[in-house]
Amino acid sequence: MPLFRLGDHGSAVAEIRSILVGLGLLPEGGEPVFDEYCDRAIRAFQQQRGLIVDGIVGPATYRVLREASYRLGARVLSYQLSAPMVGDDVATLQHRLQNLGYYTSLVDGIFGLTTHNAVCLYQSEYGLASDGICGPATLRSLERLGTRVTGGSPYAIRQEEHVRRSGPQLSGKRILIDPGSGGMHHLSTGDLAQRESDLLWDLGARLEGRMAAAGMQTFLSHDGRGRPGDNERARVANLMDADLMISLRCGHYRNPQANGVASFYFGNNHNSFSTIGRNLAGFIQREIAARTPLADCRTHERTWDVLRLTRMPVALIDVGYITNPQDAAVLADSDWRNVIADAILVAVKRLYLLDQDDRPTGTYTFADLLAAENSSR
Repeated sequence: MPLFRLGDHGSAVAEIRSILVGLGLLPEGGEPVFDEYCDRAIRAFQQQRGLIVDGIVGPATYRVLREASYRLGARVLSYQLSAPMVGDDVATLQHRLQNLGYYTSLVDGIFGLTTHNAVCLYQSEYGLASDGICGPATLRSLERLGTRVTGGSPYAIRQEEHVRRSGPQLSGKRILIDPGSGGMHHLSTGDLAQRESDLLWDLGARLEGRMAAAGMQTFLSHDGRGRPGDNERARVANLMDADLMISLRCGHYRNPQANGVASFYFGNNHNSFSTIGRNLAGFIQREIAARTPLADCRTHERTWDVLRLTRMPVALIDVGYITNPQDAAVLADSDWRNVIADAILVAVKRLYLLDQDDRPTGTYTFADLLAAENSSR
C-alpha cells in the first residue's frame, strides 16, 4: 500500500481521519487532508499502540488503525481458520471472558481457536447455543453478567509457572534464534543491507553455539538465504514449539547520531503483555548494556507481529544502530559479538534461575555458566 503522511489528501486520508475521530484523537469535521492535526493524532495513536512513532501511515499503522476501529457489537465475531478476525472488539471479548475465567491466553485481539473454545465454553454454561459465534445473544448475556474481579492474568500466571517448573538448568530448553535480515528497512540497502544480514547471522551462529554447549536445543527461524517477514518467522517459531524466541535486529534511523541497544517484548494498550517476554528482554538489555559500550536505550513493549503472533515468550533485541558509525564498529568487531552472545545466554540463564539469581549484572561469565550446568548433570 502507499504511504500517507503530512500534506497528502484523498479518500484514504478521509478514512484515516474518520477512524481517528472515532477514537477521540481528532475533532469532527475538517477536510480530507493529512494536516498538522492529523499528523499529531497519528503520532499519538502510534505511541499508544506500541508502533514506531513517525507520523507516517504505512502498512503496520494502517492495519492497527483498522483493528482499533472495531467496537464490540459492531460485527458478529467467529473463528475463521484462513483469515482470523482481528480487532479491538476481539480484544474486548477476550478481556471479558478472561475476567469470567473462560479465556486464559494473551489478550491479543486475534479470534483464534483458543478464543473460539472460550466462547463455546461460556455459551454451554449459560444456556446458549455452543457454536463459538459471538453474536447478539452472546453479547446480551455478557452484558447482563458483567465482570468478576480476578486475581491476575491467567496467561501470565501460567507462563511464570511453566518457567518455574522447568527448573534452572538450561539443558533441554528449546530456543528459537531469529537473526534479522538486511534490506527490510528503507535505510538498509546495498552493501549496508548485506553487512547487516552477515552481522546478525554471525551473531545468531555464535549464540547458537553457546546454547548448544550448554545442552540447549536450538532452532533458526530461516536458512539465511531469504528475507522472511515477521508472519513467517512467527509461524516457524510456533511449528518448532520453542520455549523462548530471541529475535536479533539492528536499529536504523536517518540521523546517524541515534545509537544504543534496546529490547522489546509484547505488550498492548489492553493492559496485556507477556510477563516472561518482559523479564527476558529486561535481563538481556541489562546484560548487554553492562558488558558493552552500547548506550542503554532500555526495554519497551510493542505490538509487532513477530511479538504478537508467537505462542511463546519473545524478546526482540536491537543490538545497535547499523546507521551509527560507533555502533556499527562495535557490531563489526567479532570480540564484541562474542560478548553480546555471552550476555544473551547469561540473560536466559537468569530467567530460569528465578530467586536463585544473586550475581551482579555483567559478572556471570560463560565459563561460570558451563561449570554450573555441568555440575548439575
